[in-house]
Amino acid sequence: MSRKPAITVSRLDLERIEHLLDRMPPAQAAAHAGLREELDRATVLEPTEMPRNVVTMNSTVRFTDEAGGEPTTMTLVYPNAAGKPGTVSILAPVGSALLGLAKGKHIDWPTPDGRKRRLTVLAIDYQPEAAGDLHR
Repeated sequence: MSRKPAITVSRLDLERIEHLLDRMPPAQAAAHAGLREELDRATVLEPTEMPRNVVTMNSTVRFTDEAGGEPTTMTLVYPNAAGKPGTVSILAPVGSALLGLAKGKHIDWPTPDGRKRRLTVLAIDYQPEAAGDLHR
């Protein structure tokens, strides 16, 4: 497996995701250990300092899955906003993998069935921080 790419998250996103994980029952939280590991290794910046080419919460991102298929466009959301077409929860494996990745970077991420998926960020069509929506 390749080394994991550097990731960057905003302080606000980090606080909100950690709060979400901390409120879960231990067994449910354990299922998201990979997300917690990603947060632990992330570079944390203030929302106003976020580079425009990094996937943050509520970003709309275009990416490919090496397993094939056309590029996919999804908006990375918190669980309460998930379920609508075109959204992916931060708690879903794909959502956890995308958070903090910069355009052009890829990550190998385990799927629930034990395989690995390689996701590559092609473009960030909307990023709240770049748009000035710092308190979304």
